[in-house]
Amino acid sequence: MSNSNHVDKRAVIIGGGPAGLTAAVELCRRDVPVTVLEKSNYVGGIARTEQYKGYHFDIGGHRFFTKIGEVEKFWYDILGDDFITRPRISRIFYQGKFFDYPLKAFNALSNLGFFTSFVVVLSYLSSKIFPYPREDTFEEWVSNRFGKKLYHIFFKTYTEKVWGIPCSEIRAEFAAQRIRGLSLPVAVWNAVFGPPGGKEVVKTLIEEFQYPRLGPGMMWQRATEFVNAHGGQVDMEAEVVRLCHEGWRVTEVVLRQKGVERTLAGSDFISSMPISELIQKLDPPAPPEVQAAASGLTYRDFISVVLIVNQPDLFPDNWIYIHSPEVQVGRIQNFKNWSPEMVPDPAKTSLGLEYFCTEGDDVWRMSEVELIELGKREMERIGLVRAADVSDGTVVRQLKAYPVYNGTYAGYLATIKDYLAGFENLQTVGRNGLHKYNNQDHSMLTAMLAVRNLIGERHDLWNVNTERSYHEEMRIPHSALSSDEAGT
Repeated sequence: MSNSNHVDKRAVIIGGGPAGLTAAVELCRRDVPVTVLEKSNYVGGIARTEQYKGYHFDIGGHRFFTKIGEVEKFWYDILGDDFITRPRISRIFYQGKFFDYPLKAFNALSNLGFFTSFVVVLSYLSSKIFPYPREDTFEEWVSNRFGKKLYHIFFKTYTEKVWGIPCSEIRAEFAAQRIRGLSLPVAVWNAVFGPPGGKEVVKTLIEEFQYPRLGPGMMWQRATEFVNAHGGQVDMEAEVVRLCHEGWRVTEVVLRQKGVERTLAGSDFISSMPISELIQKLDPPAPPEVQAAASGLTYRDFISVVLIVNQPDLFPDNWIYIHSPEVQVGRIQNFKNWSPEMVPDPAKTSLGLEYFCTEGDDVWRMSEVELIELGKREMERIGLVRAADVSDGTVVRQLKAYPVYNGTYAGYLATIKDYLAGFENLQTVGRNGLHKYNNQDHSMLTAMLAVRNLIGERHDLWNVNTERSYHEEMRIPHSALSSDEAGT
């Protein structure tokens, strides 16, 4: 497509995560001038790869597997031969035992015991006879499909550890979005026989996946290089402080870079910053009720404690979910099992311990030394690592990792959505841009559709991961149990 078709277009993208950079690449391919403004000193957002003394590690794990063809093509166009195929192994740690995940019938029955397994079946039958009449909450939605006993075993503890609020306060929309079409019979069938006949292998049941050899950050570094090499520009440490608009049209952004403020004009604006922050930065300000709604949206943060262990092999899993309430750690990543190239010394192993928290709470306020010591103690208590074998460690804090689906979010979000719909040239994309717990591929799709909207098509970005067929239909409840992500 020639530049002459878009001589009047100049796009400004706020945020250099998967959604923002996907939009930038797509615009460069259409010869639309584009500038990406990223307030941090790294690209990729939560899908970045951090480094410490030559060790590479994710902020959460990010499998590369999708049913969205255009997203898969984007991945291979950008990264090509730097993808490797990895076997998928994961387990759940609960009541001192490890459960294969996805569940396997013999392993689950052996760990639960005959009596508990029998109670699970009775509880499921009871849920069919006496279901919750309404499904407003996560607890009600899951209990109606699995029974209360299995809900308490495999959902409640971990989900509350991740989100920091009771499952009775998490809205059913979260479960409906992330655990579509699954019930206990489907889970048992998958455990015994595999997917029902005629069904594709679902995302959480896959036995292998693609992964960049040096972590997901490779993808977004390459995307940045593509944009800079094709007429676009990615500005780092460029924080947007105001979005100036005249009526319903954004005219420019005011940004601060290295202590200096400047303005950047554009014809079209795509934002992946948290939608609550976007509202607060509008100039003239949004109406008071919209600002109040933005202030009412909440987020879950988390801390990744990386431990360097003087052992070449610890356990075979890519990641382990820690359901046991006796420890605070929520999930453990074994980066060597994601890619051997993530660990520079073959005699050692690096682990990422994920602590879900909220900015300012007790865990968040712990020092790096305290967090590393906590991680060492908990790994020894679980029985995975001897504290004496840990030789080093580091800590990464991630703000606004997950938008919270509490009892008030839907009303607040509807108010914001209705207000933003009035703008002619402003679109929001990605997980935080839509306040929606999307995986990486869905976030990328929102960006692709936003670009198509910019050149004249009409797509509702809010319907992505709602109306579109996807591998997570009929899935074992991985995302209800995890944060983002060991998924894409």
